[in-house]
Amino acid sequence: MKITMKDVAKKAGVGVGTVSRVVNGVKVKASTYEKVHAAIESLNYEPDEYARGLKTNRSNTIALIIPTIWHPFFSKFAYYVEEALSEKKYKLYLCNADGRPEKEAEYIQMNKQNKVDGIIAITYSDIDQFISSNLPLVSIDRHFSDEVAYVVADNYRGGQIAANKLIEFGCHNLAYIGGTSPYPNETNDRKAAFYEVCKKNHFPVKILDMPEPISDLHEQLNHFLSINSEIDGIFTINDFMALNVIKVMKQFGKTAPKDYQIIGFDGVKMACETDYVVSTIVQPLKEMAEASVEILLKKIFNEPTEQRVVFPVHFHSGGTTIL
Repeated sequence: MKITMKDVAKKAGVGVGTVSRVVNGVKVKASTYEKVHAAIESLNYEPDEYARGLKTNRSNTIALIIPTIWHPFFSKFAYYVEEALSEKKYKLYLCNADGRPEKEAEYIQMNKQNKVDGIIAITYSDIDQFISSNLPLVSIDRHFSDEVAYVVADNYRGGQIAANKLIEFGCHNLAYIGGTSPYPNETNDRKAAFYEVCKKNHFPVKILDMPEPISDLHEQLNHFLSINSEIDGIFTINDFMALNVIKVMKQFGKTAPKDYQIIGFDGVKMACETDYVVSTIVQPLKEMAEASVEILLKKIFNEPTEQRVVFPVHFHSGGTTIL
C-alpha cells in the first residue's frame, strides 16, 4: 500500500498541513522539521510530484535551450546544468534549437502554460519578441532586457590573454578570425580586446569577421589566409573555428605550431578524459551552469538575485602553440 501524507502526519504526531509545508520547502520550526523528516525516512514516503505541481502551479522542470546537441561545448554545459538541477530535485527539458527560433518559441510557450518553471538559454536566434519581464529566464552571453539575468565568461579578458600569449610566444603578424552575431552578446568582446592589445603593442593584426550565419566558410578562410601568408599567430572566435583554420592551413602545407600558432576560445574537449582540441581560452562551464541554475531558481521564487554574473577564464595549451 502506498504511503500517504496522512501516514507521515500520524507517525510524526503533526497535522497533514505541516507535512505538506515540509515537503514543499516551506520553513517550519526546526524541531517540527526533524520529526516530519524522521517520519518520512522511516516510512520511505515519496511525495506525489504531479499532485504537488497542481497545488503549487509548478512543474519542477526547467527548459534548457542550446543551439545544437552535437557541439561538445553545448552538450557539456547541458550535462552540468542537469547535474545542478538534479541536486535541487528538478528535471530538465532539453531543446536542441538547431538554429530554429520557432522551436525556442515553443519552449517559451511551455513556460506560459506552466509546463516548465523557467528557462536557461544559449540562443542566437531572433526571439526577442517572446521575452517578457515575467519570464523566469537566464541567458548565457546574450543580452535581452534589464529584467533578464545573464551569465558570462570574461570574454574581454579572454581576448586580452590570447593576444598577450601569441606575442609572448614570438608571433609578429597576428590575425583574428570569427563570426559576428546580429544579436547583442558578449562574444564580440573577444575580438575587441584582442585588437586593442595588438594595437597597443604595435603589432599588425588582420581581421576576418564574417556575418552569421556564415556561408562558404571554407572559401572565405582559403581566400583570407592565401592573401595574408605572413600571418604567424591566429586567435579565433571559438575552438571549432580554429579547427577549420587548421584544416585550410594544411592545404597550404602549414602546420601548428611549427609554421604558425593558433588559439581558440571555449575549452572544447571531445571527451572528458581527452585533452583540449587546440590551445584555447577555457570557460568554466561547470561553475557557469551551477550559477545559471541558482539564479533561475531565485527568479522562480521571486528572490533577489544578480542580473549579470561574470566568470574568469584561463589559457590552456592544446598543442597548437609553442610551450
